[in-house]
Amino acid sequence: MSPSAFPEEEKVTRRRDAAENPGPSPGRLPILDHPLDEPSEFRPEDLVDAVRGQRGIDTLKLPEVCILDFDGDLTDALVESGDVVLFPGWPCFHTTLWSFEVEGRRCGIIARTIGGPYAVLVAEQLAVCGVRAVVGLTSAGRIGSELPMPGVVVAERAVRDEGTSYHYLPASETVDAPPGMADALVPELKAVGLPVCRGLVWTTDAPYRETAEQMARYAERGALAVEMQAASLFAFGSARKFAVGIVAHVTNAPEQGEDRFDKGSHVIQRELLRAACRGACRFLDGEAKRGDR
Repeated sequence: MSPSAFPEEEKVTRRRDAAENPGPSPGRLPILDHPLDEPSEFRPEDLVDAVRGQRGIDTLKLPEVCILDFDGDLTDALVESGDVVLFPGWPCFHTTLWSFEVEGRRCGIIARTIGGPYAVLVAEQLAVCGVRAVVGLTSAGRIGSELPMPGVVVAERAVRDEGTSYHYLPASETVDAPPGMADALVPELKAVGLPVCRGLVWTTDAPYRETAEQMARYAERGALAVEMQAASLFAFGSARKFAVGIVAHVTNAPEQGEDRFDKGSHVIQRELLRAACRGACRFLDGEAKRGDR
């Protein structure tokens, strides 16, 4: 006998299944349904404490500025040349922290922090370990045709086409960088010699789903480049009152040919790294002066 012979039982079964396995509704999509004011059950302090305990790591003062090296090839080159040293007090299961000096100030660099979720995971741990500013140094793609290439974009605002930011801030189309960060970064980066612009970037979680329609739409709204970290880090920084910045090295565009992903020599990348560190230090110094008033 078919189930349809018992229509009332079938209705009860469907209601029970719906209650046990609710489908998405427009008002409660998971990506937008986060209790932002409630504490997390898993905190960065928990992981840091676990690493220190399991590995016997002493609590050491970390560099005040840390660079998140999206691609990792710059960090590899610095390690190979001996221009960075391993920092033994970084309590993290997932990454290695290398340190170096820029004009007498100790800075750090962590390789292959790819994408918003991973970048923010690492930034959360850096923040609870005493780091005062994080700058994402990322490769990026050009949007539109006005931006010279290769060039640099200092992100002031980011389109939130990713997921991490919605765990930190209420839903909105864009999120801003901390006030004053771009002002501190731009002068230092201009000294490198590449064209430097500042403005809106498009942050996406899906680089292989960047369509022509999306690029045209965000170009019309003023976006300069597409990358994978800015919106996530800016939302984290806003929620945690923590200094973050994004320096996007724009080296590719859809219309390019064979050299589409060529970032140039490591000399240029090292200069961008040092300039980003100087800019972050400039920002922190400015914050300290304003705090003294």
